[in-house]
Amino acid sequence: MVDPSDDSKRARRESVADNGSAPARLKQLSSHLDSSSNSEESAPSPASAPNSTIPKSSEAERCPPHRRKPSSQISALPPDYSDILSQLSKIRSLAATPDLKSRGYISHKTSGKLWVRERIAALLDKDSFYEIGSVAGSVTWASSSSSPSQDGKIDEPVAFTPTNNINGFGRLGGRPVLLTVDDFSVRAGHADGAIMEKTAWVERMAVKLKVPILKLVDGSSGGGSVTTIKRDGWSYLPSVPFLRDTVKGLNMGVPNLGAVLGPAVGLGAARVVICHFSVMAGNIGSLFNAGPAIVENATFEEGLSLTDLGGPAMHCTNGTIDNLAANEEECFKQIRTVLGYLPNSGAEAPPVVQCDDPEQREEIDLRSVIPRRKARSYDARKIIRLIADRESWFEIGALWGRTAITGLARLGGRPIGVISLNCEVNGGALDAGGSQKLTRLLKLCDVFNLPIVQFLDIPGYAIGTAAERAATMRWGIELAKAYFTTTTPILSVVTRRVFGVAGNVMLDSRDPMMRFAWPSGQWGSLPLEGGIEVGHRHELKEAEKEGRRDDVYKSLETEYQRLMNPVRTAARFGVEEIIDPKDTRKICCTWASMAYATLMRERLSDRALGKIHPQFA
Repeated sequence: MVDPSDDSKRARRESVADNGSAPARLKQLSSHLDSSSNSEESAPSPASAPNSTIPKSSEAERCPPHRRKPSSQISALPPDYSDILSQLSKIRSLAATPDLKSRGYISHKTSGKLWVRERIAALLDKDSFYEIGSVAGSVTWASSSSSPSQDGKIDEPVAFTPTNNINGFGRLGGRPVLLTVDDFSVRAGHADGAIMEKTAWVERMAVKLKVPILKLVDGSSGGGSVTTIKRDGWSYLPSVPFLRDTVKGLNMGVPNLGAVLGPAVGLGAARVVICHFSVMAGNIGSLFNAGPAIVENATFEEGLSLTDLGGPAMHCTNGTIDNLAANEEECFKQIRTVLGYLPNSGAEAPPVVQCDDPEQREEIDLRSVIPRRKARSYDARKIIRLIADRESWFEIGALWGRTAITGLARLGGRPIGVISLNCEVNGGALDAGGSQKLTRLLKLCDVFNLPIVQFLDIPGYAIGTAAERAATMRWGIELAKAYFTTTTPILSVVTRRVFGVAGNVMLDSRDPMMRFAWPSGQWGSLPLEGGIEVGHRHELKEAEKEGRRDDVYKSLETEYQRLMNPVRTAARFGVEEIIDPKDTRKICCTWASMAYATLMRERLSDRALGKIHPQFA
C-alpha cells in the first residue's frame, strides 16, 4: 500500500528541483517584483492607514547611491566644465582688451607710452608669453538667474580690472625668462590695485628655477598708497616680502634686468635699482623716492616736474641707473644684449656663441694709439673695440663714473667683462664715482663667472679738495675690497701708466698674476710729474737759489725716464712680458680660451661645493 505522504514528499522534491534551475529562478524573481509593484500601487497611503506597520520606503532607501538620479542643478552643468572655461576665457579677454575710456589708460597713452601688453609683445619672442595669475584682479559679476540652483547656471563676468602687475613666463632670444611688468594705467601701480603675492611669487620662482627675471617698472610696483588704509580699514607696518628672495637671486647669479619705462616711485624705484643691470627710457622715464607733491610738503621745493626730480639727467649720471636709452624699444634692445652675455645662473658658464672674427687678427693701429707725448690723451674705447670681437662691445655706465670705462664684450665668442681707465676725463685719475663703477662691474662679473680683461692707464686716485670731499679714498678702498674678495680670473694689459695705491690695487689682486705690458708702459710709486718735486724738494730749492732749478729738474727727469724704460723692468721679471700691441687680441683670445677650458670648470665646481661665495648684494 502506497503512503499518500510519499507522493506529497516526491512532489515537493520535484518542485524544488524545478525551482533550482536558472529559468525557474528568474521567472520566480520577476513574479515577485511584479507582485511587489502591484502591492505598492494598491497599498493605502500612511494618511489613510495610520496603523500600518510597514511604512513606504523613500526613493533614497530603494535606490543604491550609484543609481540615484542627479539633481536638476548638477544635471544642467556641462560635463566638460565648459562653463568654468568660458568664465576664464571671458575674464582673460577682458584683461587683454584695454578700456579706452579709462582715465588711467588715456593718461598712459597720451604720455607716449606703450600699453602693458604692447610692451610684453615688443620685448619677448613672438607668442612666447604665458601669463601666471591671468585672472587675478577685481571681477564684476552678473547673475544669470534669479534662482541659479534651479537651472544650474552660474554668474557671468561682465567687467574685469586686472591687478597692476602682470607676471609670467616667456622667451627672449629663445631662452626661458620670467617677466614682471607694471600696468601704470591701473592705480598708477599702487598697492590698492595690486596683489603683492603675485610680485613675491615671481621673485621666488626665478630663484627656484634659476631663470632670468626681467622687470619693466612703471609706477610704484605695488608700493603703498594711503587709499589702502581706507579700503582695508586699518594701517599696516610697511613690508617688502620679496626683497629677501631678490637678494638671494642676485648673489646666486640669476640675472635681474630692469627698465624704467615711466615714473618709478618708492618700491618701484627700489625694484629696478637693485637689479644687476638697469636702463631708463629717456623720453618717458624718471625715478624718485617720492613724487613732487610729497617733496613739496617735505622740502618746500615747488614746481618740480618728474624729470626735474628724477629724470635721466639726474639718475643716469649719478650711478643710480646704469644706462640711458632713447625710448622703450632701445631699452628692450639693451636688455636683450646684456642677457646674451649672461648664464641663467651662477651655476653655469656664460653662453659662448659662434665667432666669425679671427682670433689671430692683428691690429697695427694699436701700435700708435698711445701718444709718445705723455701728457696727451687718447681714445681708450678704441683699444677695446679693436681687440674685442667685432660689434661685441657693450658699455655699461657710460654717463657716470666717467674716469672709468666698464662693459661686456666677447673674445672668440666667449663673454668677458672689460675694465679700462679713461684718460680723457680727469687725466685718468680714478675718482669716487669711477671706483664705485669698477666695484659694481667686478661683482657683476664674479656672480656670472665672467673673466675680466682690463686695460690699465692709471696715474692713481684723484687728488684735490673736490676729491677729498667726495670720499675718494673711502670708495677707493671699497674697490680694493672688491678686487681682493672676488675670484673671477683677470688679465691685465698695461697700456701706459700704473702708479700708486690705485695701480697696486688693480694690478696685484690675483695670484699668480696674469700681466702683459705695451712698450708705452710706465710705472712706479708716483708719476714723475710731482714725484720729482717731492723726492728732490731740498735739492731743487737749493738750485732755485742759484737760478738753476729748471736745469736740475730737467736733468733729474731725463735720468728717471732712462731708468723707467719698461725693458729694464722686464729684464728683472718685474713685468711678465712686454708685447707688441698689434698682437693683443691674439693673446687675449688665447687667455680667454684657457680660462673657459680649465678655470671655468674648476670655478663651477668650487661654487657647487660651496668653496667660493660670490656676492653682488
